[in-house]
Amino acid sequence: MHAMQYEVTFPADYDMGIIRERVATRHAFTDTFAGLGVKAYLMREKGVDSSPVNAYAPLYLWRTPEGMNTFLWGPAFQGLVADFGRPVVQHWAGVAYEEGATATGAARTAVRRRMPVEAGAELPELTAESVQEVARLASTDGVLFAAAAVDPRTWELLTFSVWDDTPPKTPGDIYQVLHVSQPERERLQRGRQW
Repeated sequence: MHAMQYEVTFPADYDMGIIRERVATRHAFTDTFAGLGVKAYLMREKGVDSSPVNAYAPLYLWRTPEGMNTFLWGPAFQGLVADFGRPVVQHWAGVAYEEGATATGAARTAVRRRMPVEAGAELPELTAESVQEVARLASTDGVLFAAAAVDPRTWELLTFSVWDDTPPKTPGDIYQVLHVSQPERERLQRGRQW
């Protein structure tokens, strides 16, 4: 599994209805995209759930690198680039993925937590703890799925969970989920990714 996210930020007075409409009219393309486990179409609105910004920030869990590459080098991503400019694409190597206790519910909210991996951290211990954290999150009532991944270039740990409602106090950035494309979600490897 590979996690990927880009974020497009907008001015404070930007009409986020434009993003809602964009997702509503374009998500069908990724609903059947080969190699894609999950694409969560995420949005933040300034002042909602303590968000300091307006942003469109979809997060992907790729089942195959070929699917990810086909997306990035193909017309779908180029459409985003044409409309908003080319964003930085963040990428993390998968550590763990689990289906949640509410695996078939409707996605409403997502939580993304990014933490630096300290220079002295023992990587086997860190990844083992991340696998346990994903399992704990997935067993929480209201969680549809959860994942963890690491960017070994910047040494950042990403933990990501999707909920059927507003989660209890959970550290991280809270996003509204506009849609979830999940063409190969059932084929994502569960548990640890090595």
